[in-house]
Amino acid sequence: QVQLVESGGGLVQAGGSLTLSCAASGSHSPFNAMGWYRQTPGKQRELVATMTSAGSRNYPYSVGGRFTISRDVAKNAVYLQMNSLRPEDTAVYYCAAGTFDCYYTDSSCTYWGQGTQVTVSS
Repeated sequence: QVQLVESGGGLVQAGGSLTLSCAASGSHSPFNAMGWYRQTPGKQRELVATMTSAGSRNYPYSVGGRFTISRDVAKNAVYLQMNSLRPEDTAVYYCAAGTFDCYYTDSSCTYWGQGTQVTVSS
């Protein structure tokens, strides 16, 4: 049974930085896509950053230039470096993994972490 285990969330002031980490426990071949989605109460989950095993990266406009995703494909691990954080980045961040379409949409992600809270104070 594969589980995704996240770490690295917390409280930071606006303009600060945080790094999120996620690693898969259990044996699994390299995921075609891994990444991060986030959710705030009353809103739909949204894509933050995803990456394929071939190295392609996908960011929405809201985080482009501030967030950087990286992967260790052999270890099925994924990381998210978040810089210049804003209060609107406050959310629960979820690690996700799955087939290639998980690169584009959460509905195609098979595995999910438990979520880690990121709070950015103004």
